[in-house]
Amino acid sequence: MDYAVPDTGVIQSAVDLACRAPSVHNSQPWRWRYSAGRLDLFSERTRLLPSADPSGRQLHISCGAALHHVEVALTSLRWRSDIDLLPEPSLPRLVAAIHCHRDATPRSHDFDLVTAIRHRRTDRRPFGPLAPETGPAARLGDQAGRFGITLTVLAPEARTALAAATDASSAARRYDADYQAELHWWAGHSLTGEGIPPESLATTGESAHVPIGRAFPRPGRQESTPRPGVDESTVLMLSTDSDSPASWTRCGQALSAVLLEATSRGIATCPLTHLTEVGRSRDMIAALAPGAGLPQVLLRIGSVTGSPPAGRTPRRSTAEVLTLH
Repeated sequence: MDYAVPDTGVIQSAVDLACRAPSVHNSQPWRWRYSAGRLDLFSERTRLLPSADPSGRQLHISCGAALHHVEVALTSLRWRSDIDLLPEPSLPRLVAAIHCHRDATPRSHDFDLVTAIRHRRTDRRPFGPLAPETGPAARLGDQAGRFGITLTVLAPEARTALAAATDASSAARRYDADYQAELHWWAGHSLTGEGIPPESLATTGESAHVPIGRAFPRPGRQESTPRPGVDESTVLMLSTDSDSPASWTRCGQALSAVLLEATSRGIATCPLTHLTEVGRSRDMIAALAPGAGLPQVLLRIGSVTGSPPAGRTPRRSTAEVLTLH
């Protein structure tokens, strides 16, 4: 047996974990190909959201999150990843080439991050404030900085401006039939291994207390008990120096690193991307952090105040997204 490259069992295990990464509307816009020690990550353009994401920005952020997830998974399996981003200009769908080397020495925290992959959820309900034992939110900036991404902790006073930006985004989409059809296609049903099931959406009462959330379809379930309080989350913003596929992919890697670190500390999380989809709302949130760069993703973090979050959202099978040669 050749131990110089990972066997197919290792790759299948790593990709299975990688596919737990968050993606816009749980669209999972990725495909993997493995051959002779090289694992390639491709974007799947058929899963592009043409109304919410015509440029493919969120598609690349989603793929970047999966890329970081697979790196974490491979490290835990004692394989080091050398990653080349967008290695072949003639193949723009090739997001990354990952070369595996059998010399990783995982630390205990690396296994904590794998556990975080399994436990992380996008929780759209109101949060309580960060618990003191989770550490300051600013410390999560170290995770983003590894990928050249700026993480800004927005001041509580920014909530009014964030709510105004959300209103601007919602107003721009209210009568956009294509956007509404796309949103309802991906959210509010449990029929396939993709999309956002009803149990993962906030109820009307819960949404009313999160004025900076996306206006999703309302699930047909009862309001939570006890009634939710006002959202007391901390809001983080991830920004890049440029708008390019490479920057977007690195932002996705940073988003994954921040999410997993937060989850490992017991922090609840909810990425917000609707605020960067519309030019006006994106400009409004950029003004909250002058000099930070171009806003790509916002992230609510805090503590769970009610029942645990819903179960795992569905995923396509590994066999559907991974090709072995």
